[in-house]
Amino acid sequence: MTRIKTTAPPPAACLTRIAQVHMGIETLEERRSDSLDFHEVSVWSVKDALQAAFEAGQAAAREA
Repeated sequence: MTRIKTTAPPPAACLTRIAQVHMGIETLEERRSDSLDFHEVSVWSVKDALQAAFEAGQAAAREA
């Protein structure tokens, strides 16, 4: 049986997607504006984002 290796998205893209989905943050790029670079987020959003990042890391390790 041949195993087809799928490639995970680059870490930056993965982190950006997690920030968008779980924290409502559009981009992780610095935009040099306080209103764009600082965000007020709930603790449950941070928890969800950290859980998603942990799971993405586990998935990447399994693929390696």
